[in-house]
Amino acid sequence: MTYLVLDLVFVGVAAAGLLLARLAGARPSVRAIAWTFAVLVVMTIVFDNLMIAAGLFEFDDDQLVGLMFGRAPVEDLGYPLAVALLLPALWHWLGRRRDRSPSSGTTSSGTTSSGTTSGTASSRAVDAP
Repeated sequence: MTYLVLDLVFVGVAAAGLLLARLAGARPSVRAIAWTFAVLVVMTIVFDNLMIAAGLFEFDDDQLVGLMFGRAPVEDLGYPLAVALLLPALWHWLGRRRDRSPSSGTTSSGTTSSGTTSGTASSRAVDAP
């Protein structure tokens, strides 16, 4: 299996996760996904080059497409793409577990919708200007 095929598997799973989240009602920001991908690409290129130069790992040239960013192969950019696609889906699915209590207006963590902690200690606290 080449590195490109492995990338396609990861990106395919991430895209499917994002699609399922969208079908369930999530509306992730395309701008946020693009910025996340851009930042991760820069970090991946920089740190992959450093790690390859330090001899921490190397790639089998027969398994690469051939396009390189310094010493880092283009295939290494599939993982940041998968993360940028999957992160909004995970945010949607994991965020749905925090229910609001309809009677008290507090979340499961004990905070109110205004961000204050529920209980007697916070009811005696005076808000600072």
